[in-house]
This record gives sequence, structure tokens and C-alpha cells, in this order.
Amino acid sequence: MRKLKNWDKKTWLSSKNYILEFNKFLNKKVKFNKNTTILDIGCGRANIISALQKKYKFKNQPIGIDIVANKDVKKNIIFKKINALKYLKNKGKYDVILIKQTIHFFSKSNLNRLLSLSKKSLNNKGKILIFSLKTNNNKIPCFKKMRKNLEKSLKRDEVLFKIIKKNLKKITYTNFNFKVSISKQKYVRMIKERYISCLLNMSNKEIQFGISEIKSKYKNQIKFTDTLKCICYRK
Repeated sequence: MRKLKNWDKKTWLSSKNYILEFNKFLNKKVKFNKNTTILDIGCGRANIISALQKKYKFKNQPIGIDIVANKDVKKNIIFKKINALKYLKNKGKYDVILIKQTIHFFSKSNLNRLLSLSKKSLNNKGKILIFSLKTNNNKIPCFKKMRKNLEKSLKRDEVLFKIIKKNLKKITYTNFNFKVSISKQKYVRMIKERYISCLLNMSNKEIQFGISEIKSKYKNQIKFTDTLKCICYRK
């Protein structure tokens, strides 16, 4: 599979409003202060932890890791291009480990390893926060082939959720909802850039056919609610 590079590049996920609302949600889960230490697994361009650093001015800069090193990763955090399982063996300790829209890239066995290593990497009363797409009645705008791939991926996520529950045991569930309003033109660009993993293995012909379907299916301004399931574990 190709690497996912554009999920947070000029999408609603990189907008100031999204980052503000997401970090407000995080603030309800974590009592941030200058001493809080953060690890973001699968950080992308590190928009989330960069905004947190600007607000709280942590003594230790948040650390973001990813297997893709984008040129425009935020500069006020520490970025490392590295596999999460390898990095977690370094035995660093964190108050918050953020795993946002990343679990579907792990096999079942590697997800178990990720969770076990993450628990060991938490400080006392530290938290693991896992965010993943809502699996039932998901509202992301899709063309037919895209929807089929997405539903297949979401069914696999349900299996991964069971692994998470079994491994972490004491967890709580909440949802983060963000109301998206995006022009059809911008959304078509996102599809061309394969902003979501269910588009990665499609041929150019399938993408172009899908774009034609999107153009005929949706109005000039596309509106929907993007919902993430949040799984919270506290040590």
C-alpha cells in the first residue's frame, strides 16, 4: 500500500477551526500544564501537538513520530521518522500518548504490541487516547467504490476495537464530532490527492470515475459531520 501523505494537508483536518475544536476536546480529557509530556503516534504534520505547544509552552516539547516525514512538519515539536513499535522500546515516559486515526495501519499482533508498549511508556496516571473513525453510519462523502473500501476498513476497525478493549480493559468511550463544510472543488482535490487510506490502492481510472460521481452526487458546498470514536485508557 502507498503511504498516506495528504490526510492533513489542506483538508478540514488541518484547518484552524478543526484543530481548535479537537484540542478543546482533548482538554476535557487531560489537565494540561507546562510539565505535561506528550507522544503523538502517527502525527502527520503535527498540527495538533504544535497547537498544544503554542498554548501551554511545555517544558519538554511534544514528540511526534511517523513513518512519513513531510517537508512541512511543524517546527515547535520534536519529530522523528520512525516505526512506533521501535520507538516505544526506547523506554521514554509520557503523560499522554495520542494515537489518532492510525490503528488501521497495524496488524492485529502489532496493535497488541503497540498497546502493551504504550502502557509501559505511561507515567503514573498517564493516559492513552485512541481516535478512530466512527464505524456505524459514517457520514464521510464517498463515491461507490470508495464507500465499499471504507466499509471494509471500518469492519476491520471493529475487530481492532475488540483487541483494544481486551488489552487495555478499563477504558471509556466518547465521540468527537466536527461539522464540516467544504466546497465540492476542494473535496475533489482531496480525493485526487488520496487523502484517506481507502483511496490509496485505487487506480487513476477508478479515482477519475469516482470524481465524476462526486460531482454529480453532491452540491457545490458539501456538509456533513465527521465523527471520531475516542477510546481513553488511564494508568
